[in-house]
Amino acid sequence: MDGPRPFAIPGLLPVETRAPEGGGDEDRMLAAARIAYFSMEIGIQSAVPTYAGGLGVLAGDTIRSAADAGLPMVAVSLLARKGYFHQRLDETGWQTEEPVSWPVQDYLTELPPRVTVAIEGRKVQVRAWRYDVAGIHGQIVPVLFLDTDLEANAEPDRRLSYYLYGGDATYRLAQEAILGFGGVRMLRALGCANLARYHMNEGHASLLVLELLHELVQKEGVAMATRRHVDAIRPLCVFTTHTAVPAGHDQFPLDLVHRVVGLPEPLCELEQDFCHEGQLNLTYLALVHSHYINGVAKRHREVSQHLFARYAIDSITNGVHVGNWTAGPMQELFDRHIPGWREDNASLRYAVSLPNEEVWEAHRRNKRALVEYVNRETDAGFDFDVFTLGFARRATQYKRGDLIFSDIARLRQIAERAGPFQVVFAGKAHPHDQGGKELIQRICRAGHSLAGSGIRVAYLPEYDMGLARLLTAGADIWLNTPEPPLEASGTSGMKAAVNGVPSFSVLDGWWVEGCIEGVTGWAIGNNHAAPPEDRRADADSLYDKLERVIVPLFYRNRDQFIRVMRMTIALNGSFFNTERMIDQYVTKAYFR
Repeated sequence: MDGPRPFAIPGLLPVETRAPEGGGDEDRMLAAARIAYFSMEIGIQSAVPTYAGGLGVLAGDTIRSAADAGLPMVAVSLLARKGYFHQRLDETGWQTEEPVSWPVQDYLTELPPRVTVAIEGRKVQVRAWRYDVAGIHGQIVPVLFLDTDLEANAEPDRRLSYYLYGGDATYRLAQEAILGFGGVRMLRALGCANLARYHMNEGHASLLVLELLHELVQKEGVAMATRRHVDAIRPLCVFTTHTAVPAGHDQFPLDLVHRVVGLPEPLCELEQDFCHEGQLNLTYLALVHSHYINGVAKRHREVSQHLFARYAIDSITNGVHVGNWTAGPMQELFDRHIPGWREDNASLRYAVSLPNEEVWEAHRRNKRALVEYVNRETDAGFDFDVFTLGFARRATQYKRGDLIFSDIARLRQIAERAGPFQVVFAGKAHPHDQGGKELIQRICRAGHSLAGSGIRVAYLPEYDMGLARLLTAGADIWLNTPEPPLEASGTSGMKAAVNGVPSFSVLDGWWVEGCIEGVTGWAIGNNHAAPPEDRRADADSLYDKLERVIVPLFYRNRDQFIRVMRMTIALNGSFFNTERMIDQYVTKAYFR
């Protein structure tokens, strides 16, 4: 098996990597790592519930493409022994949650080292579990999951690796200290002595920069980090911001920070740059200390630049791992007509010439799998031949999953005039998000009110990566209705694209770049943000295109509809992927 391709980092001399004495190939692999990728959540497979949604799924796809490219990377995340949560919906559509239980040792390998992190004055021991992500040529990116559930720890500290995004501010800050401080210390304990980049996938991990500063200060034997020390570690750090919602940026009262984490006061000479009004802002902590900062779509870069005007923010638009998200029937189609597509995602542009009948047959197989699942789980009576819209996102107010139900009478008219249709939903609301739970309930109630009409509605519980594969491959159209400009990127529509499923979406996030009207899908509304209280314009646009363009095209001009499917693969599937994305990180952030 070939080893990872060597990468040279400008300005750094080649290093001789040595595994710890007595170590084998796995130790040498860690010693050779040059990039440490930190993410609070990482989705590696559905059976390992260490992710909550798009951020973690993107992290998993990023790591897969890094392994495909042979990048010398190691990833660090938190173990979630109780997962995110099991979602239960009652007969009214109200969500309740139950803990997840999964056998960690069946999927991950425990590593020997132990490191400690001070939490509220206690020394909390941390261990790591390892999962190897293999690339298409056999190269490995190891993923380390940090765990505090050790007998040596007090009961509250053992629970720090139980729940993903659980608990109060103290619990959350303690988790982020484990990730940032503990992650760097664990990398050192495992022999990762040659790291040249620390990539923070969102601000949750940004306490790692304080650990890097602490190492430098300790080495020099000085009392406090100064601007010179910050300048010294900035070339090591990369920061990707993922949210356009100001409230989505973690911040903690400084008195809580000093009590929980025990940091010196002041933190460093530049404390005022990332602490405001008595709060430690983890986004600003990452911004101050990173040499490269990016948003996750071109529109998101503009929004982020407005939010953080003092910092130069670039954009690298998100993507999906094509091999991971292309359903079996489409994989077979690509294998016949586009050999090498897994290694060269850009070659999917040749989908423009795929035979219509083969594209439709592959899609029908995917759709049949989805319809059978929906009917088995919900008894919704979905029909295989009826036009089907899919919508699956985190359930929160700004995603506006209920926009399509703004005018029930108009929906009924569309079904009567243009043809019947059915809508399948999925998505979890955060346990503390009352508005998100109410959104799910409104969708379920709207579905009940349409019983007996030409419109069927189903809400599938337990949205995870496995269900996402069914939905994004089996729907006829992928619906997305966020409140602009709050959609940072969105990747579900990209997953649909590699399966030939066009998007019907508000122009926000990635869709600003991916939408060619009538070619790769259709836009809802215009390219300008409307006041949050004005949903009518977007709803009217949705209804007009559904009635006059999309539903008639599906039922009365099948060849043209399939042409849109082919163009979706050729133009969007070939570009909005993590192969292209990781290449951009390499040239812009990792090795420049």
